[in-house]
Amino acid sequence: MRENRIGIIGCGNPFMGNDGAGILVMQLFEGRYPGVDAIDGGTGGFGLIPLMEGYEKVVIVDAMTGIGNRIGDVVVFATPPSLDLPACSLHDIGIGDAVAVARELGCVAEIVTIGIEVGDIRAFHRGVDPAVEGGVRAAEKEVVRLLWDWMDEPCGTLAGSKPGGGSESPSPGQGS
Repeated sequence: MRENRIGIIGCGNPFMGNDGAGILVMQLFEGRYPGVDAIDGGTGGFGLIPLMEGYEKVVIVDAMTGIGNRIGDVVVFATPPSLDLPACSLHDIGIGDAVAVARELGCVAEIVTIGIEVGDIRAFHRGVDPAVEGGVRAAEKEVVRLLWDWMDEPCGTLAGSKPGGGSESPSPGQGS
């Protein structure tokens, strides 16, 4: 078992524009919560499996296409998520497949996947579109809500307020 019991894994490639949304969410949690690790999952795929090992609970946040009605929509997938989860073309296997393998191997007790609808993913573009930045903020709130549910002690001092009451973290920024 790891020292910290909760892992937040952000997936994506920040050099592919909107695909970096999951990484932006993960960065909002770096060093913010005791007992929680913020982990760069890269472009996901099979590499996610060892990153989940030893945690009691894991949140995976990733940019996805075809999950929402509008760019920036956030969808929280049930645990375990369906194998029908969309796979981003840059990943060797989809998030649903990686989660299924990790669960089969007993790597982690509970896994929640949060997808941010990103629409187009542009190659060699830094930063995310404004609507995706809104999705990053919405995904951050979903992660805080999960932490409230999972942690033994209230997270109010960690997030600044109870979920839905706002956040004190800096803006994810647009890049250059």
